[in-house]
Amino acid sequence: MLHMPIKNRPQKYTVNPTKIICLGLNYHDHIQESVSQKATGGSQAIPTEPVLFNKTPNVLIGHEESIIFPKIAETYHFPVPRVDYEAELAMIISRNCKDISPAESMNYILGYTCMNDVSQRNIQISDKGGWFRGKSFDTFGPIGPCLVLKEDLPDPQNLQINCRLNGKIVQQANTSMMIFKIPDIVSFISKNFTLNTGDIIMTGTPSGVGPLTSGDTVEVEIEGIGILRNCVR
Repeated sequence: MLHMPIKNRPQKYTVNPTKIICLGLNYHDHIQESVSQKATGGSQAIPTEPVLFNKTPNVLIGHEESIIFPKIAETYHFPVPRVDYEAELAMIISRNCKDISPAESMNYILGYTCMNDVSQRNIQISDKGGWFRGKSFDTFGPIGPCLVLKEDLPDPQNLQINCRLNGKIVQQANTSMMIFKIPDIVSFISKNFTLNTGDIIMTGTPSGVGPLTSGDTVEVEIEGIGILRNCVR
């Protein structure tokens, strides 16, 4: 069971989602980047509705835990094996909801945290089953370092988000740059699936994604939340 501190509170939060729903292609620059890396169908068109995929709860690890490359990837003998970092703002659902409007959405958010949407890119791109497997290997969902309650982060749509690889900034953006904003994201997902208490929504990554190698340290920092740090092996 994974626990993380609640910022400015004495208690800890138990991370135990029934599902993790993620957004792809939610920053303009990342759309162009994904096309160039052949991680999509090849179109630079802006999505007309949120692009959803899932990660399974086995991906979850905490702050300072290790990202571990899956052994099965070695059996494919990819010419250039690639596992990427993706810095993202994540939100946690406070109570069950279904078919809610954007105006109601903020009433169902418990708080916010940092996540890293680690992706085995070769399998993500080539798998006939879609993105699911390349996104859902064990340890491919670092989360933390803490949960910030909604009332302590009044403007989640204006937060600086940075990713550092071995101390060098590789991703830098602001959550104001999202194509689909937080209320619309929660509303849209709730119209497709019932959101349960504790479910996690990942809001997409900006441009600058790139490969990880064994021995790297990757940090996701979001203004008002903190720094999520993980090593790679």
